[in-house]
Amino acid sequence: MDDGEQADGEDWLLLVYRVPPEPTRLRAAVWRRIKSLGAIYLQSSAAALPASSGAERALRKLRREIIEMSGTAALLSCRVLAGEPEVRAAFQAARDDEYEEIVDRCEDFLAQVRKEYVADHFTYAELEENEVDLVKLRNWLARVRARDVFGSAGRGQVEQALANCEKVLEEYAARVYAEEAEGH
Repeated sequence: MDDGEQADGEDWLLLVYRVPPEPTRLRAAVWRRIKSLGAIYLQSSAAALPASSGAERALRKLRREIIEMSGTAALLSCRVLAGEPEVRAAFQAARDDEYEEIVDRCEDFLAQVRKEYVADHFTYAELEENEVDLVKLRNWLARVRARDVFGSAGRGQVEQALANCEKVLEEYAARVYAEEAEGH
């Protein structure tokens, strides 16, 4: 585990906060940040993450930002005394949802490459565009994998989907090189 993450899941960080109701963009910004960290909501304005030094730094920074927007926030280090399996399951379900979303994007990627074949469009520009998209998928997976401290079930499926995208892109690249070599 990176950044001192606890694989046993006993230690958690809990951010309890209140953001002013207006402007609503502040609430949305906090929600997006909490989601981007991989935290789960235990209830409204109470988000939890498995304890790690990286998670603590990120939540301390978010706490400071909430206070700067005239909100209130407390960051707690805790152990779940009752209901830990449910908290862990919610955390894993959140990761599985993220993995599923990446699988959906992999399907979109494959459809885009198929579209290039149908259009008989084999150019370096298209290859580069598809490579950029694949790098985005890889980076997204790396961020989710870093949050997946308990090894969610969806991880294998997304890794297989990404490997398929890489294979299809390699085949497309070979076709681009062949077409360019022939002067098409």
